[in-house]
Amino acid sequence: MSSLLKKPHQRDSEGNVIKIAPESVGWKYVGFEVYQLDKGKKLSKTTNNNEVCIVILSGKANIQTNDRSFSDIGQRKSVFEKIPPYSVYVPNQNQYSIEARTNLEIAICLAPGQSSYQTRLIEPKDVGQEDRGSGKMSRKIHNILPEQKEADSLLVVEVFTPDGNTSSYPPHKHDQNNLPEESYLEETYYHKVNPAQGFVFQRVYNDDRSLNETMSVENGDVVLVPEGYHPVSCVPGYESYYLNVMAGPVRTWKFHNDKDHEWLF
Repeated sequence: MSSLLKKPHQRDSEGNVIKIAPESVGWKYVGFEVYQLDKGKKLSKTTNNNEVCIVILSGKANIQTNDRSFSDIGQRKSVFEKIPPYSVYVPNQNQYSIEARTNLEIAICLAPGQSSYQTRLIEPKDVGQEDRGSGKMSRKIHNILPEQKEADSLLVVEVFTPDGNTSSYPPHKHDQNNLPEESYLEETYYHKVNPAQGFVFQRVYNDDRSLNETMSVENGDVVLVPEGYHPVSCVPGYESYYLNVMAGPVRTWKFHNDKDHEWLF
């Protein structure tokens, strides 16, 4: 199995099923965790040196930090309802407690913080929605934490791709700290597939093919993108959801297209 493909593990005592720490995968900026909590269960964490974006994937929760409290937030029973999520931004040197009001799945997105911003609730009305691409390259975007919104490092977006379509496409990369042309951003893809027994394909490759991996990705898997291009293709009959988390030395998304496929634009 590719080292870029991370499978969920059995739920531990905290409810964790995915944990990607930067040092564990050989990069510096992006951390990512997924928790599945039964109704009534609680999770408490400190942010330490990281800012955090808590994305409620499905279910309802109470979330409390050192300075704010948010009650009964969340409205999706499944990400495939395709309505924007509730999320909570928490700065570094803080802490948070999550109580599951229903069965709950949450994503914890982490990256270095500088205490520049305050805790805030990101409501569905705050999430920018757009349709991107056309034909077999069309997909739906929810911009949860884009670069126009306040954060020190994190960029967070979710993408819905219809069955038979390809997204993150035409292929692009963001692995050079070469602004204003291109930014260096590490990235994780947290995949969901509907129906859940399905799969999608994701390729991660660079120009000289020293990195060239094509993976069969199943429901609940994470794909790491340390560099290179990274398109996702859905097979007929199965639609795709993925949550992207990006971070790097400069908080901006400036990408470079694969010149062999730019004609597709």
